[in-house]
Amino acid sequence: MVVIGAGSGGLSVAAGAAQLGLKVVLFEKGEMGGDCLNYGCVPSKALIAAASAAHEMRTSSRLGVSAPEVAVDFPQVMAHVRAAIATIAPHDSQARFEGLGVQVVREAARFVDRRTVASDSVKVRARKIIIATGSRAAVPDLPGLSEVPFLTNETLFDLEVLPSRLVILGGGPIGVELGQAFRRLGSEVVIVEADRLLGREDPSAAAAVLDQLTADGVTLMAGRKVVRVEPGPTLIIEGVVGEEQVAGSHLLIAVGRQPSLDGLDLDKAGVEYNARGVVTDRSLRTRNRRIYAVGDAAGRGQFTHLAGAHAGLVVRRAIFGLPVNAETLQVPRVTYSDPELAAIGLGEAEARKAHGDDIRVEIVELAGNDRAIAEGDVRGFGKLITTARGKILGVTLVGRHAGDHIQLWALAMSAGLKLSQVTGMIAPYPTRGELNKRLAGQWYTPALFSSRTRRVVALLKHLA
Repeated sequence: MVVIGAGSGGLSVAAGAAQLGLKVVLFEKGEMGGDCLNYGCVPSKALIAAASAAHEMRTSSRLGVSAPEVAVDFPQVMAHVRAAIATIAPHDSQARFEGLGVQVVREAARFVDRRTVASDSVKVRARKIIIATGSRAAVPDLPGLSEVPFLTNETLFDLEVLPSRLVILGGGPIGVELGQAFRRLGSEVVIVEADRLLGREDPSAAAAVLDQLTADGVTLMAGRKVVRVEPGPTLIIEGVVGEEQVAGSHLLIAVGRQPSLDGLDLDKAGVEYNARGVVTDRSLRTRNRRIYAVGDAAGRGQFTHLAGAHAGLVVRRAIFGLPVNAETLQVPRVTYSDPELAAIGLGEAEARKAHGDDIRVEIVELAGNDRAIAEGDVRGFGKLITTARGKILGVTLVGRHAGDHIQLWALAMSAGLKLSQVTGMIAPYPTRGELNKRLAGQWYTPALFSSRTRRVVALLKHLA
């Protein structure tokens, strides 16, 4: 088996195949661990942790605890970021995978024909080939951008000096997370978005996050089209009357990601692809039956945890020949802002479009959660969307640690659990996770306390 790419998906396939006794050759032209370890998930969350610590110190007076003036040592913050990467790196290292029996080739790979992959020094004829090349930051075709220094997630974490004024182009999860973090570390921050900020998410949940960003002092500019970039760096934006300028000390491009397929010569392998990624069937197999694609390269979503799930499916299909279906995966997503925003399945608008009036929506506010009250942080809510008969269609959670609490719903939807099974769970008190049980329980409230139920109880009390 040949695996191209040593990110989450590729490493998981390579490890599984090697431990099952297959001969595996793994090609990686960049860093082991891929984007997530080196430029994405790990460094961004380390940075967010530092920013959160600074924010907690500044706002602790609400709990009766006063902190002296907060000092941010930005080089030390970045040292923490690098230390987090270095601590995790051995798990993804070349040495570990060679210890598993994988031949690791640190060179760019390309297809020679339908079953042969080559690099500068190695050529391999394989029975199965896995494309796991991930994605990279998309850079818009804006006049003047190529002439102005700008940052992406691949260069942001090389900073040694805190930006005095960071302008972010893109108001999706990456722009929002990093914008809030840099503001809390002391930068002025402006986020410019052509559409709605956090546009994929439930509007009320997105509003809870954006309200906090505004309270933090982040300038939000939604629905603003950038027409060109000038030195400064300066974004020139279409205004209501004429053009507006948004200048900063640094410019971060965060408008999304695109699959990394350049240089693979996919046409020689008979592999179809488009702007989203490699075209695959539900088993993640391409038109060339020897070749599969996983993770960001497969164009089905750009999440590290999805790449890991894809890897498991490919191992089952390519090695054991078992039927799999990537289209049925229930994939949660989290924006790691404060408060966090986590979601799985359909949002309310999507559910209404797909099911019409045959849905029910339950909302429980964290203002009624005892743990949230005790912590002095009641921001957020949970929203459960079901069919009229109780099938779970989607859940949105917004609040502290929402990403941890969405996991119950990922299990429920993946396993096809009923709401009654969620209500039957004993949730420890006091925890924020009780919100999930309350969401499920609230679905039954109209029937449980209906006039019909009261009549039944009136009859039963004479029989008990």
